[in-house]
Amino acid sequence: MVLTGGNRIEGRSIEIDGLTKRYGEKTVVDNLSFTVRPGIVTGFLGPNGAGKSTTMRMMLGLDRPTAGGVRIDGKPYPLLKDPLKYIGALLDAKAMHGGRSAYNHLLCLAQSNGIPRSRVDEVIDTVGLTAVAKKKSKGFSLGMGQRLGIAGALLGDPRILMFDEPVNGLDPEGIHWIRNLMKSLAAQGRTVFVSSHLMSEMALTADHLVVIGQGRLLADTSMAEFIRQNSRSYVRLRSPQQEQLRDVLHQAGIHAQPAGDGALEVDGVAVERLGEIAAGHHVVLHELSPQKASLEEAFMQLTAESVEYHASSAPRPGWAQANGPQQHGGAAPQGAPQHTGRKF
Repeated sequence: MVLTGGNRIEGRSIEIDGLTKRYGEKTVVDNLSFTVRPGIVTGFLGPNGAGKSTTMRMMLGLDRPTAGGVRIDGKPYPLLKDPLKYIGALLDAKAMHGGRSAYNHLLCLAQSNGIPRSRVDEVIDTVGLTAVAKKKSKGFSLGMGQRLGIAGALLGDPRILMFDEPVNGLDPEGIHWIRNLMKSLAAQGRTVFVSSHLMSEMALTADHLVVIGQGRLLADTSMAEFIRQNSRSYVRLRSPQQEQLRDVLHQAGIHAQPAGDGALEVDGVAVERLGEIAAGHHVVLHELSPQKASLEEAFMQLTAESVEYHASSAPRPGWAQANGPQQHGGAAPQGAPQHTGRKF
């Protein structure tokens, strides 16, 4: 680690107050208020089209709010002197001049922010790009571009770091590395704000969650509390004496509901007590397993009404029979969606 060693530093916060962004009649961010605090990793979640990227762009002064504002260490971003020393951000791994080498890309950033040249070598080594530092970035893979973007975010040794989809294109080793990097930055007292659609990774990384849907705040709470409030935990039981098991649970005042695979599910009762009840009545158990709620389940539950783009789970009935198999490279069948090149 090349960021002020392992010493604890004085962190800085990001304050969002009534942030609103409209494009014509469409409200993309709607009166959003929350604070990102130092010393923890704060995850930023929301369905596609929820307004996450627009919010992060406004935090960095790249988009102008319709109403409300953002303060970085108490100031709007445009008023920060040498901003890379306050906040380092990765929003787009491709936001670099492809004709420059990785080293020269970082050197330009360093010189424009009063950062010594020696710092460039340090962050290149930190992200593992030393072997390709003199190569042009246009030949980089997505994962290498992510590493270069992260190096740019770390360049000013900032107290606030913001990452949008930082694990895109990274291999398992790279994902493990960025996860540990974010945790260590927060452990030093820095403010770490990260947006990702990869729920399994967010569950391993974030301590606190801010969740938005259709531009509005849905949750601002700890990871554990978010999962507890928005999903179900229960115990699964399977037995060759299933009817007897159901009877003894009923006698103990415990309601067991059947699962689709023949097991029973019990809410709100400790797994130890269920095991003791079965043992006390000599009921054989083939399964006694607590089912912990996941972040993905909690997220889907909370945002179900805020999803803007819904995909069909199956093709239209009769479509395949009517059109037959398509040859690779052939024209799209009549009535099929046409690619227009437009991005949403």
